[in-house]
Amino acid sequence: MKEVIVNDEALRTAAAEGMDAFVAVVVGAIKQAIGGELTAETLPELNSDQVTLLAWDVLHEEVMDGGFVELIHNGYGPFIFKNPFAKALKLWGLRDLSKLVYNAHTLYERHHAQIEQECTDEEFMALFEQFPEFDDMDDEFVEHEEEWTELVARYVDEHLEKFVRVDS
Repeated sequence: MKEVIVNDEALRTAAAEGMDAFVAVVVGAIKQAIGGELTAETLPELNSDQVTLLAWDVLHEEVMDGGFVELIHNGYGPFIFKNPFAKALKLWGLRDLSKLVYNAHTLYERHHAQIEQECTDEEFMALFEQFPEFDDMDDEFVEHEEEWTELVARYVDEHLEKFVRVDS
């Protein structure tokens, strides 16, 4: 396993700024330890909690930016839906988010081939109209984003040793 180190002061400062900043510092430390990006080569260097946190980061960024259609179009579908991410979220206490990911997985299976195709910007924008069944899921994510971010931050804080080694 790759040792992920985070500075105690950076962690305390981020925690004082809020849950988003706290999670971002831990995510940043994990990414830095693996050279900036999770790849097939760096994946085995992390434990399951670290990978789950990186998956949360991808899910959060993609869905808040452009919804599940964008997440799938940008190639993150297999990472989110073909791994035990939803199960891990449930184990972290994010039962409702886990259900949402499972429900989105069903739609992913049905539509991913069409959504993942190369296309122009105009064709990409049309995907949102072609697959309106993702709209309610996008809305649910946005409605609960703060709550879920808080739960992720709480889990990370309560199990910090699974994610990083804090160095002074």
